[in-house]
Amino acid sequence: MREIKTRAKIKIPFFDLDPMNIVWHGNYVKYIEIARCDFFKKINYTYDEMKKDGVMYPIAKMDFKFVKSAKFEDEIEIETTLKELEPAIMFKYIIYHNNEKILCANTMQIGVSIETGESLFSAPEKLKKAIDEFVE
Repeated sequence: MREIKTRAKIKIPFFDLDPMNIVWHGNYVKYIEIARCDFFKKINYTYDEMKKDGVMYPIAKMDFKFVKSAKFEDEIEIETTLKELEPAIMFKYIIYHNNEKILCANTMQIGVSIETGESLFSAPEKLKKAIDEFVE
């Protein structure tokens, strides 16, 4: 599968800071979720579409490597790369501030049937089609 990349921008709000006036580390989970939602929106297959297909993709694994801290009102850019689609969705994220890498992260999401709760090892056809159309 060919890698697909998208980019999303976020301006750091005051309420995401910790007592040291840098972004609290837990907020980066929120930022990559925003970027992942943006990715799915850009390929025209949102979480609502997944739900209609009877599929959910809960996070099974995530890891972060913190390089530098973001601060209040920094505009960060999150590059989201789809690395694998089956048997699990795997994304890589790189967060930049002023074109400087400040964080790398990876997530793995397992497809699960909403009806049965069983793991799925192939992606819905609509998702595959959305990816093909985005690439073209």
